[in-house]
Amino acid sequence: MPNKPSAMKELRKTKKRTLHNVKIKTHVKALFGKVKELAAKGDTAEAKKVMVSFQKAIDKAAKVNVLSKNRADRKKAALMKIVLKPKATA
Repeated sequence: MPNKPSAMKELRKTKKRTLHNVKIKTHVKALFGKVKELAAKGDTAEAKKVMVSFQKAIDKAAKVNVLSKNRADRKKAALMKIVLKPKATA
């Protein structure tokens, strides 16, 4: 535990920020999974709608440095590949 008042305050701030960041990351991961699930089912129209909200969420997270900009770009690109991939006809 910190002894100085400034260190105590910094610890309180860190705990608050950590909770906030975890909430954002969880939301982004949930949207990512939802889009993947919809794309796997073949519901591309709904997947594209959720994809828009995923892109907004991940861009906001990257803007405030919860996630790195490169990671956000990689996630968006990977998801677009999944959503826009043409279905193989059997």
